[in-house]
Amino acid sequence: MTEKSWSDRGVTYRETLWPNPWIYLTLFLEVPMVIMLLAPFSLPLGILLATVIFIVISVTMTVTSPRIEIADGRLRVGKASIGLEYVGAASAFTGTHAVAERGINLDARAWTRFRAWIGPVVRVEIADDADPTPYWLFSTRRPEQLVTALRTSRANQKS
Repeated sequence: MTEKSWSDRGVTYRETLWPNPWIYLTLFLEVPMVIMLLAPFSLPLGILLATVIFIVISVTMTVTSPRIEIADGRLRVGKASIGLEYVGAASAFTGTHAVAERGINLDARAWTRFRAWIGPVVRVEIADDADPTPYWLFSTRRPEQLVTALRTSRANQKS
């Protein structure tokens, strides 16, 4: 059996957790700090190093942004993947409820993938008795759409 290409898979949901623009703006604040730190020794070196640091960190944050995807009977979050047959109930959390899920309500055995610049989270119960992980908890910008897509995909898989 040949592997399907990335573009022709049956994708139900896809989202990439890109950094917000304000993250890049905040990161840009390192530029004058590095320049001021190195200016007494070499202003051109300070400018060069500040620029290189900004570019390297910006590219790294962008390239390593995880993707959430429901396709081919699997839920993928970053490099983690689980079959939809092992996915239980899914719940969306925003605001103070999302903060509580990431904090005081978090089970230490849960698998997590958070992005500080994304507030809402989705909790997906794991319905596999052999898996010690009780649930996945991860950031998403569209929690309600993701939960709906999970429910629809699971229903389609069962029928």
